[in-house]
Amino acid sequence: MVLSRRDLVKSPLALAGASVIGMAETAAAQAPGAGREAIELWPHPPAGQAHPGMTEVIEQTSSDPAYSSRRMKGISRPRMVVFPAAAPNGGAMLIIPGGGFAWNYFEHEGYYLAEKLNQAGITCFVLFYRLAQDGWTDPAGVGPADAQRAMRVIRAEAARFHIDPARLGVMGFSAGGFLTAQLATRHEAAFYAPVDARDTLSARPLLAAPIYPVQTVDPAYAYEGVAPSLFGGKATAADIRTWSPDRNVTASAAPTFLTHAEDDGLVPVANTTRLRDALAAQKITVETHLFAKGGHGFGTRPDPGGPGGLWLPLFLNFARGQKLFA
Repeated sequence: MVLSRRDLVKSPLALAGASVIGMAETAAAQAPGAGREAIELWPHPPAGQAHPGMTEVIEQTSSDPAYSSRRMKGISRPRMVVFPAAAPNGGAMLIIPGGGFAWNYFEHEGYYLAEKLNQAGITCFVLFYRLAQDGWTDPAGVGPADAQRAMRVIRAEAARFHIDPARLGVMGFSAGGFLTAQLATRHEAAFYAPVDARDTLSARPLLAAPIYPVQTVDPAYAYEGVAPSLFGGKATAADIRTWSPDRNVTASAAPTFLTHAEDDGLVPVANTTRLRDALAAQKITVETHLFAKGGHGFGTRPDPGGPGGLWLPLFLNFARGQKLFA
């Protein structure tokens, strides 16, 4: 059984709320990624972005005992969990889980993907980023700032992880796809003031892969939760222009891989097709795969008749063509 994002949110364990946190923490030692290195993004919170008193909350959202799908909110210490490849080929990926700007589904759209990419020799970094719905004074900007900083930190640490800093890509899901698309199109934007020498490094990815992404904040096409999450209400014309990646594609945008399900009832497939069209108009390399069925949040878990087991080999073929790995 594959659980969609909607199923995960409505599962009995998720609805149990705080009572499941202890169970999730008890099971942490058995979860993928346990005991791995975590890299803090910031030497101190960026100016004006501290959030004292925030507590991290972990919930188990899957009722399937064979498939853990934990999520986290209350992230005040942005960081990355490292998944080094056993036989590194020099390529690396920053992975940005989704969660509607309210949660980070770090297993379903993070750890499991990292383990699969490790098998191809790709070292991975799963991002725990600040969430717009956690009450930050700049809800739209905190996630992009963390994603941009993460790219620079990885490049600064490249030698230690046996990766080529030029061969660093980014992949994100749903709300994480929003951050991924920002990096693909606005990697030179000043999402934060520099804090150290790492911020002299480029944040441009070699390639980007927004997967069923929240991509536009234009209400004609947008996921209905995006504007309330990022702006606390309706998006203004200026918000739409600034924060919709399809409005910000230039010749420096990264080659992009896109996939979405036509029957996605949460994030309209137009988020993907509009970004594809904007990239193509600027002659940016783009590969797009649309599946008839799959809904939202299918991740990488195989499902007969669904896209979960199909799109990752397609991505790897695209990534090989972009020289992420040989």
